[in-house]
Amino acid sequence: MTCIEDLRQAARRRVPKAFFDYVEAGAYSEQTLRANRADLERLTFRQRVLVDVAQRDTATTMLGEKAALPIALAPIGLGGMQWADGEILACRAAQTAGVPYTLGTMSICSIEDVAEAVAKPFWFQLYVMKDRGFVRSLVERAIAARCGALVLTVDLQVLGQRHVDIRNGLAVPPSLKLRNILDMAARPGWAWRMLSARRWTFGNLAGHVKGERGVKELADWVSHQFDATLNWNDVEWIRSIWPGKLIIKGILDAEDARTASKAGASAIVVSNHGGRQLDGAPSTISKLPRIVEAVGSETEVLFDGGVRSGQDVMRALARGASGCLVGRAYIYGLGAGGEAGVATAIEILRKELSVTMALTGARSVDEIDERVLD
Repeated sequence: MTCIEDLRQAARRRVPKAFFDYVEAGAYSEQTLRANRADLERLTFRQRVLVDVAQRDTATTMLGEKAALPIALAPIGLGGMQWADGEILACRAAQTAGVPYTLGTMSICSIEDVAEAVAKPFWFQLYVMKDRGFVRSLVERAIAARCGALVLTVDLQVLGQRHVDIRNGLAVPPSLKLRNILDMAARPGWAWRMLSARRWTFGNLAGHVKGERGVKELADWVSHQFDATLNWNDVEWIRSIWPGKLIIKGILDAEDARTASKAGASAIVVSNHGGRQLDGAPSTISKLPRIVEAVGSETEVLFDGGVRSGQDVMRALARGASGCLVGRAYIYGLGAGGEAGVATAIEILRKELSVTMALTGARSVDEIDERVLD
């Protein structure tokens, strides 16, 4: 596996189509999904020579914690459908590599499943749903699991439509339609591993939904829980019940960034949900400098959207981010090879970042700024 694209191709072969497409898809015509990648690739590097770069350091700090790389694994829904117990395996790989891992609300393994299986705290991503009592219980469970940060996602108050998910009839667990059965049968390795998985449904929700009698009731409940009334008062409420570091994810506007900073965010994530929500929104890299300027040094700024290489990580750092959330890049590794695949993805990003630092004359993450861009 020489690059993230190699992992992507392996994952395509090994993961059932509905779940691979779920990771791949963007909203509507996928204009924003494409823009995230295209605008990153337009940033070219300034090649420097005859600089002693024999000693290079990719380590940094994010939210005051040391990280071996300026990346964190982003929250990804249905990780456990890419590979059995996928969230546990991804968290283990991240912790071994010395980078943060973020467990999503819509994960297959629950907060407790992951906490019991790993040695260190991880971050937890929260959706604010209509059932505020349930939201409070999620926060309390994250506190009990000693999660190091709460990542509050604020750009999904209404669910953006991904056409491919509708065409595939995406369901968790997989619906037993003929084409789905044939698709899973064509991937016996995946099917065999899933037989021993801890869960086949949303672990954080199972057993906690009033009136739940089975998977269908759980799915129906979820589909009606995204809350169009979500506003800054809800952020204040979350801040009042969460005692730790708060990261607000889904910021794409400088004014919103300033408001998030005033609301007590330890960090914000410049994100358009990987092009999965508002299609036609600008790319995240195009908005990053203005948002960094808006919050100054008051709030840490992380970057999300389109990262597929260590060079993309460097581009985001050069434009002012203190670190990147990596989503699809590592989930391809998970689908390709479980824990080892995630470890491979992280190592690919590390090597690409280190080599790019050398060829631009940067010896540490602190030296990466606009001067490394042409």
